[in-house]
Amino acid sequence: MLGLVENHSLPRTAAFFDLDKTVIAKSSTLTFSKSFYQGGLINRRAVLRTAYAQFVFLAGGADHDQMERMREYLSALCRGWNVQQVKEIVAETLHDLIDPIIYDEAASLIEEHHTAGRDVVIVSTSGAEVVEPIGELLGADRVVATRMVVGDDGCFTGEVEYYAYGPTKATAIKELAESEGYDLDRCHAYSDSATDLPMLESVGYPHAVNPDRALRREALAREWPILDFHRPVRLKERRQKPSRPALVAVAAVGAAAATAGLVWFVSRRRTSRARFTLI
Repeated sequence: MLGLVENHSLPRTAAFFDLDKTVIAKSSTLTFSKSFYQGGLINRRAVLRTAYAQFVFLAGGADHDQMERMREYLSALCRGWNVQQVKEIVAETLHDLIDPIIYDEAASLIEEHHTAGRDVVIVSTSGAEVVEPIGELLGADRVVATRMVVGDDGCFTGEVEYYAYGPTKATAIKELAESEGYDLDRCHAYSDSATDLPMLESVGYPHAVNPDRALRREALAREWPILDFHRPVRLKERRQKPSRPALVAVAAVGAAAATAGLVWFVSRRRTSRARFTLI
């Protein structure tokens, strides 16, 4: 459990979540490659290349050099894409592609942080056109994501306006803390990658989720909690299941009813026996 509800007389707090392999089981950007292909934005060769990149990402995570190569490749790939078309493709396929790969454990954590009175912020290297709809699906309060430059024609130029990666994530968190009044010493952060060490170091409660080898070493050395998320589940299916508090409440009501029934039964038998004795 994450503790009691926040005392609102104190400064506000937040929980910062990396997205890929922390909240969802795959790379959010690469997951849409087939949809972009069907929409005419990329060719079959690009689909195969992004599938390979997804495999590398899932097999062992991506280090700094791999992330830089991926950024350069994706920036060049999306040059000339119509932004509105990208948004429409993401909106049309969001539930089919992203909903099934959301970690049940992450969704529960998000709910617990909201219940405790904390804001939830998704901080992702993926593009804002992808991350913002996912954040809305997850019920996040805010999103920090990479922003591409958009030309006057409404298409991506291939240049990056803001890259949410490494130290820039930590800077964005500190800027949010100043604007929103978050007390970072009482905030939480979650990530799977050592590239997010600056983000994890900027809060009082860092957590390593499905960590790569480098982050696992750091987490063990610093005695940070290490979490294992491995149950992707559709949000719709989660909402259909009674929550743990609800199950406890149902059990409590059932036990009370059973106890009341037993008391009534024993009382009635005693009354019957008393009548029989008098007769």
